Amino acid sequence: MISFDAIIIGAGQAGPPLAGRLTAAGMKVALIERKLFGGTCVNTGCMPTKTLVASAYAIHTARRGNDYGFSLSGDLHVDMPRIRDRAQTITRDARSGVEAWLRGMNGCTVFKGHARFESPDSVRVGDDLLVAPKIFVNTGGRAAIPDFPGIETVPYLTNTTIVGLDYLPEHLIIVGGSYIGLEFAQMYRRFGAKVTVIEKGARLIGREDEDISEAVRDILQREGIMVRTGANCIRLSAHTDGVAVGVDCTEGEPDIIGSDVLLATGRRPNTDDLGLERAGVMLDKRGFIPVGDDLSTNIPGIWALGDCNGRGAFTHTAYNDFEIVAANLLDGANRKVSDRLTAYALYIDPPLGRVGMTETEARTSGRPLLVGTRPMTKVGRAREKGETQGFMKIIADAETQKILGAGILGSSGDEAIHGILDMMHAGIDYKTYQWAVPIHPTVSELIPTVLAEMKPVP
Repeated sequence: MISFDAIIIGAGQAGPPLAGRLTAAGMKVALIERKLFGGTCVNTGCMPTKTLVASAYAIHTARRGNDYGFSLSGDLHVDMPRIRDRAQTITRDARSGVEAWLRGMNGCTVFKGHARFESPDSVRVGDDLLVAPKIFVNTGGRAAIPDFPGIETVPYLTNTTIVGLDYLPEHLIIVGGSYIGLEFAQMYRRFGAKVTVIEKGARLIGREDEDISEAVRDILQREGIMVRTGANCIRLSAHTDGVAVGVDCTEGEPDIIGSDVLLATGRRPNTDDLGLERAGVMLDKRGFIPVGDDLSTNIPGIWALGDCNGRGAFTHTAYNDFEIVAANLLDGANRKVSDRLTAYALYIDPPLGRVGMTETEARTSGRPLLVGTRPMTKVGRAREKGETQGFMKIIADAETQKILGAGILGSSGDEAIHGILDMMHAGIDYKTYQWAVPIHPTVSELIPTVLAEMKPVP
């Protein structure tokens, strides 16, 4: 039995920086990682996928040479092994950097292996029993595999396995029309594959407003991606040409034949094999660890951070979980998860940046609203770049004049959204932002213009 001041299970986005803060405060810390340092973001999420997105964007731009005044002689060759190797190199460098940082951290002992609780204050890793008054669970999540009929009879890809692909599928069928699925759809279409997206819901990315969903669908279809929505009965079976995916849609062929299938049907938390029941830690029906506003579980001395707590499924929310816990434990603060604004991006091209409420959500609140929109065709920077698809939308409370939410689907939308996010965080009314003087030529410079044209929602 080895005693510590704190045990951290998982080396994702919250675990390593928390170890850094705790050890700097003089604590003796054990950090346990059973597989890959860096978590989902570094290994199968943000870093490899956005590296692949960058390759796809470069290829797409090269194909559009005539639009920009140049031409390529001969056919454009896409080298999938080199694309894969580039992404894996960036991932490997980041992963090794996280591990080296932890192993060289004074006061931190790294254990490689599978952690299992034996009591509320003890965790076993192999032959070692670790004991501490504070335990932090940061075990992340993995792809959820739906129980579609026939799924056990065919090979399939997940977001984890597809980032290691070194060949180009002839026809990639993607089951799931949300963020992960759509990013891979556009990416592989630009690499040269035929791509079909199958979505059970009535439209793509159902959590977004209908106008944004339809605009995203139009962007993808213009690049030759086939989209099938309303697929109420999805089934899979082996086929001589690969995999047959059956769909029960209101229109279109009942079966789609593809060479490869990617399941992009959501995520599930890595909590089912931690022995949490021995510690008395509660799970909800989906396997997430319910936490309070300070990220504490139902058991004193145990906290849950990152994807496993169901309070955010992003790298930035996991890191903010670390910030909240560290501030409360070490700085005497009273930080709360409920103070965090919902913000995220969809990394198709052009990207969608989102913060706060959608218009649909704001309407259900019953408050009087103001809405402003502007198409990207009226944004000079977008026209100059030849990237004019999409639009901006901002929603505000008509009485308080506070911004409730915004979406920027368009060139640099993932960056421009931060000006609105910062205003919302500071609690500033939209008319204050209206008189800002942003730099020209940028996408952000049009935000005050949109705010000046806000109109009441009927």
